[in-house]
Amino acid sequence: MRADPSPPGDLPGRHQDPIVAIATAPGRGAVGIVRASGRDLAPLIAAVCGRALAPRQATLLAFADADGQALDRGLAIHFPAPHSYTGEDVLELQAHGGPVVLQLLLARCLQAQAGLRLAEPGEFTARAFLNDKIDLAQAEAVADLIDASTEAAARSAARSLAGDFSAEIGRLAERLLQLRMLVEATLDFPEEEIDFLEKAGARAQLDGLEATVAQALARARQGALLREGLRVVIAGQPNVGKSSLLNALAGAELAIVTPLPGTTRDRIAQTIQIEGVPLHIVDTAGLRSDAEAGDEVERIGIGRSWDAIAEADAVLFLHDLGRLNDTDYQAADAAIAARLPAGVPLLQVYNKADLPGTATPAGGIALSVRSGSGLDALRASLLQQAGWQAAPEGLFIARQRHVQALRRTAVHLQQAQAHAAARDTALDLLAEELRLAHRALGEITGAVSSDELLGVIFAGFCIGK
Repeated sequence: MRADPSPPGDLPGRHQDPIVAIATAPGRGAVGIVRASGRDLAPLIAAVCGRALAPRQATLLAFADADGQALDRGLAIHFPAPHSYTGEDVLELQAHGGPVVLQLLLARCLQAQAGLRLAEPGEFTARAFLNDKIDLAQAEAVADLIDASTEAAARSAARSLAGDFSAEIGRLAERLLQLRMLVEATLDFPEEEIDFLEKAGARAQLDGLEATVAQALARARQGALLREGLRVVIAGQPNVGKSSLLNALAGAELAIVTPLPGTTRDRIAQTIQIEGVPLHIVDTAGLRSDAEAGDEVERIGIGRSWDAIAEADAVLFLHDLGRLNDTDYQAADAAIAARLPAGVPLLQVYNKADLPGTATPAGGIALSVRSGSGLDALRASLLQQAGWQAAPEGLFIARQRHVQALRRTAVHLQQAQAHAAARDTALDLLAEELRLAHRALGEITGAVSSDELLGVIFAGFCIGK
């Protein structure tokens, strides 16, 4: 069970209130939905629909205003508790998708039932979590499915929403719990004088748990990459082909390309996908000293380029093969390399490989933006830099907090293994490390959670979901 059943954000004390919101995206559409959830929506149903509704059946009727006049005509569906998305009574009113119509219907709902209030972002899903309809990993998968930027991410989020990720974590937690029970039972009955480590096979169990956590961590890293993608910055001197490379990778003319130095004045970003992995490619202003910059606008652009580089997950340092023998060009490249932040993965990329008599330095990636040669090798190198492996069937979506929780689990299991291997095994320390590992796993599904964490997670949802 969760350590604290309170809902996120400023919801504690308010989660008993009935809530309502427009559940479809803003703008015009064929159909718009107003959704309400609460412990008893009978007054709302009677006021707006004019009659009781058969459970889970779509009923065509007129939605009435306070004077009994029709606001619109559409479908009403009542999902009585606990068989609903939130675990409470849920009413969905499907009207025509005009913004004014939906706002009138929303206002009518707020007027029709005392205590009914506007839902906050993610509050419907938060109630589903609080009422044990879904766990926290599944709740996050709802938002991830909506926000998915690639087909692979959408399919992986759907698997997480179906409970695949949660089931894997649950199996791990159950194995860990069984081992904890054995250790703590030995602590409670020391007079039995049994050699716990030998007879219970604790070390073998720990080995198995460590291996399984490592596998889960590897898959979670892949899932986090599918969800969040990789921020890649193209950097280099002016006129080396940065904007042309962005256009080639994106397959569209996004950036203006001219022979004039300083054409790109500000960052240009585009999200592409390679094997289903989203890559956020950022083209930057050509890097050179303030003295060489043409004007104040270019100097500001160069400053923003360095800011983008500092935030990058990987940097493509683009060079012009046709100018490698130019001493001034070499000096400028060396000055850029000296300023690149330590720790940011760097790919050395050499453009204009189609020029006769050019040779790419060892370890570099040769390409020609003009002909397209070498682009596939660059894409493969980007995936390798990201740590991506061919997506296994059944990959689930994951977040960085899941990765961090699994890492903490692995660390605690390593500490437990060290205590188990010691000559004088300290069972109390072993038990504590196992408890901490179990707690870290519980953070993933929400078996252990805090109001602060829940507030951050659900605040990112859209209103009506």
